[in-house]
Amino acid sequence: MTTVPHIPILRLGRSYRSVNTRPIVDLGTGETVAEMSVGNAGLIRRDAARFEEASTALSAIPCRDLIAMSAKAGELFMNAELPLGDGTQTSDDYVRQLSRTSGLPHTLVRANMAKVHDALTHLEEIVHGLTRGVPLEVIDTGFGEVNGTPVSFYPTSHALGMVMPSNSPGVNALWLPSIAFKTPVILKPGSDEPWTPWRVIQAMIAAGVPKEAFGFYPTDHEGSAAVMDLCDRSIIFGGEATMKRYGGDPRVEVHGPGWSKVIIGEDCIDEWPEYLDIIVQSIAANSGRSCINASTVIVPREGRDLALRLAERLSKITPRPADDPEAQLSAIANPKIADWVNAQLVAGRGTPGAVDYTAHLRDNPDCVVQFQGRTYILPTVIYCLDKWDHPLCNTEFMFPFASVVEVDQDKVLDKIGPTLVVSAITKDPAFTSQLLQCKNIQRLNLGPAPTSSAQWDQPHEGNLFEFLYQRRAIYHAQPLATTGAGA
Repeated sequence: MTTVPHIPILRLGRSYRSVNTRPIVDLGTGETVAEMSVGNAGLIRRDAARFEEASTALSAIPCRDLIAMSAKAGELFMNAELPLGDGTQTSDDYVRQLSRTSGLPHTLVRANMAKVHDALTHLEEIVHGLTRGVPLEVIDTGFGEVNGTPVSFYPTSHALGMVMPSNSPGVNALWLPSIAFKTPVILKPGSDEPWTPWRVIQAMIAAGVPKEAFGFYPTDHEGSAAVMDLCDRSIIFGGEATMKRYGGDPRVEVHGPGWSKVIIGEDCIDEWPEYLDIIVQSIAANSGRSCINASTVIVPREGRDLALRLAERLSKITPRPADDPEAQLSAIANPKIADWVNAQLVAGRGTPGAVDYTAHLRDNPDCVVQFQGRTYILPTVIYCLDKWDHPLCNTEFMFPFASVVEVDQDKVLDKIGPTLVVSAITKDPAFTSQLLQCKNIQRLNLGPAPTSSAQWDQPHEGNLFEFLYQRRAIYHAQPLATTGAGA
């Protein structure tokens, strides 16, 4: 008889098995892949009394040492056999388990695995980018000099709350610098994806990071709210409703829809076929699950031809077995979401002003299909007939989807609205200057680069150092004494 692994709660490093558990199942067969303990809000509130103690444990270690431990953790995360409940988990186990419960094919699990590994092993570059070059010793002692100017920083919270999604393992890279910044992580994993944060935490503990620095709390909505309430700084992922609920709270950083875009300028539009690979990658990388995937392509003209070619390319991405090395499309964990997306597309296609150029390339009008017991949404390209206000224009879904729309270049930046990433293909100095001045763009790629491209020293959403530390004015009339780790 084969027993499934049990994923416990981590109460600031202490493993805890709850009487309340829930299964994590294979999307195709319904077979239980693991059992997971579920904590309640009361348990998290009791543990909050130890957040300051956990912060003290991290503060005693120099920032440079924590970065070295993170680099070691990157190698362990990638290759080692690590604890999983009462047993262990190899890296191949991790790939198979995550694929079965999230719907990601093995190729995309391994791609996200490499992303987390890179973040852990390049943490010094990330910290340098987030702090804009503040010496690591300043984080240790709380004061120092930058370019001859005295500076002082103090932490804003004893812990960072993380309410995680299930859509992509790579988002875990976001919280990794928190350890180097000496801030414990209180993490509520996604309901279908506890695997990645658990494995990262185990790799960090094995690398020498104090186990007290980690809270891992599978929980319900009330428990998630408790994480947000008890941590003075929290990050949550969600849709527009989540953005409205927490958008005005300075204690909370909300990661919502990206509405990322590819924009081709008037000066480059005649060469648009040269950029088709970049546009395809922008839309389809990571199966379109990320907020940095492009959901809108804006051109001054040639939109119809570009949409047709784009549809031909994307329609070749079809469901394949999870372990197929060519698989690029992820299954949808919740079939009700697939049905909702399909209903939105049907309603949108019924609204004049848009054409689905992928519809005639599919075997049936619907984009939702079943394959090996799993639910998939097929890539979809919509050409909007000069109608920016069409319901399918500037809309984001969690699969390879994009609308193509023609907009005069001088009107583009008035229309785009909040946009996480823009890849602007233009060499026009005047348009480039306008893009640089645009307040709606959080990350700007100038030139032919996919929206999914990233540089570790250029965070595209928020700045974790500025979230976890506040700068104060400082003047000292005598040498300062400190008990910090770098003293």
